[in-house]
Amino acid sequence: MTLSQPPLSLPSNPPHDSLPIETFDAIVLGAGGAGMRAALALSKKGHKVAMVSKVFPTRSHTVAAQGGINAALGNISPDQWHWHMYDTIKGSDYLGDQDAIEFMCSEAAHIVRELEHFGVPFSRLNNGKIYQRAFGGQSQSFGEKQAHRTCAAADRTGHAILHSLYQQLLATGVQMFDEYYALDLIKNQQGEINGLCVMNIHNGEYEILQSPHILIATGGAGQLYRTNTNASINTGDGLGMVLRAGLPLQDMEFWQFHPTGVAGKGMLISEAARGEGGVLRNADGEAFMHRYAPHVKDLASRDVVARAIAIEVQQGRGCGPNQDHVLLDLTHLPAETVEKRLPGIRDISKTFLGIDPVEAPIAVFPTCHYMMGGIPTDLNGQVITLNDHNQLQPVNGLYAIGECACVSVHGANRLGGNSLLDIIVFGRQAADYIHRQLQTDIPSKSRPSDLILKPVLERIQRWQTPQPSEDSLASIKHDLQTTMETGCGVFRNADSMQATLKALETLNRRLQTVTLDDHGAVFNLDRLQAYELENLMAIAFATVHSSLSRTESRGAHSRVDYPERDDENWLKHTLYFQQQNRIAYKPVNLQPKQHPPFPPKPRVY
Repeated sequence: MTLSQPPLSLPSNPPHDSLPIETFDAIVLGAGGAGMRAALALSKKGHKVAMVSKVFPTRSHTVAAQGGINAALGNISPDQWHWHMYDTIKGSDYLGDQDAIEFMCSEAAHIVRELEHFGVPFSRLNNGKIYQRAFGGQSQSFGEKQAHRTCAAADRTGHAILHSLYQQLLATGVQMFDEYYALDLIKNQQGEINGLCVMNIHNGEYEILQSPHILIATGGAGQLYRTNTNASINTGDGLGMVLRAGLPLQDMEFWQFHPTGVAGKGMLISEAARGEGGVLRNADGEAFMHRYAPHVKDLASRDVVARAIAIEVQQGRGCGPNQDHVLLDLTHLPAETVEKRLPGIRDISKTFLGIDPVEAPIAVFPTCHYMMGGIPTDLNGQVITLNDHNQLQPVNGLYAIGECACVSVHGANRLGGNSLLDIIVFGRQAADYIHRQLQTDIPSKSRPSDLILKPVLERIQRWQTPQPSEDSLASIKHDLQTTMETGCGVFRNADSMQATLKALETLNRRLQTVTLDDHGAVFNLDRLQAYELENLMAIAFATVHSSLSRTESRGAHSRVDYPERDDENWLKHTLYFQQQNRIAYKPVNLQPKQHPPFPPKPRVY
């Protein structure tokens, strides 16, 4: 890779003619499982598709998913998709939209079989059927007993799915823009979104990719927090560009802190470890989850387990010299079970802790893992906004799927094993919808106007020329991550979030004045870091304003000053607009299309 180049030869106010344009039937932004599944479907239907990824596709973060993908196959114990639907709605703390959850769960078995036919090497039972493990928050018969629903490829399921999809994709005509970074959405002269401005990370050159259908699949933004399970690429790029386009983000107060990250480091210790029989213990050696979830114990939903661990530490029962973590104990499991079912977990423990989990327990503490909120969409992946009359309406030609989207199947808390299902179900569904639209489309051939391109070109120019600077992007990012973890983490209150908001305003001023200073040369990766940090800053404001607005505790949003769930006033989604930090609301859909609805009730495990 070429890491550096002379400053881009753009005049101070470059005309749009200085940027080359390529045109496609559809553009997929992001090459994780969601983007790959959509690009594969569109390409197989004969459309000219571009897939843009800021990393080589198989480095997309789907590759890090460990535990499995949920589907009611019933290979180990009886199962029904209606039970899966109930568990997902309950897990969401009743904030998930029941029509979307119903659709996802009813499609799950077909999706898993389709992945099997694509070549995903699922682990097998002795009878040859796909192996399914127990996972948190999942039950038979609407909560009566534990379900085995999570289809697994050892503890590397995301890796297996992503590589299998990529192999399928290589046989199509998708045009890959590997190691290209998307800056912003572009509108045509009618004000419709129909393009992207992208930067080639290899040489720092910019161009416009144009299409009547743009599908955002850029994944999550876990880099917002200091301790997280996410890759460094997870900076919420799609969310940032949506905000700058004047569109909202939904439910950004809901961030899942996975109960079992490597203590002090954040790397994920999959829920599969507890699904295979692992037990959480405090400093007294007590298996403490019976006090928080008496029926399912260590296999309660993630928000419940994360809070339980945090409380154990806060109340002085933490382990280690600093009493700052608990222990995940696998030592009672047969060594062959760990070797066969949890090889990746064993490798992580050995690499980062120097501990073989067969012989000693793993130090764990909650770590930022997953973003339940995101870009609001309908079941077809079409982005939703509010019009001038405060009514919901679709944004023509713009779609979002995967973790960057909020359809909302996860509500206030995601169940383990539902994220891989989400990306494949809605990746395929969005592609099917775009295909239908392309049958009647007359693509616009017009170039974007200078006026429409001006904000994008100003961003480019902002980071073009190196200048001496006492501050640095790395310092600002570190302070941003620490600020968010301290003031808007597992537990929050109005005072901590107001202090966080003031700190964010100071950090944002620093970001507006910092310059790139690298002894006379600006590296492409420096520019990339600058663009990413702008996105993280915007997402931080969205998170804190949304969290302040929701005066209740629900799922992953746990406010010590409002400890109870409030269905009377808060059974609704938040919509955050960057302009004036405006918060609007959208009702939760409590009406499935086939199954009777599941009314909200106390959430007990």
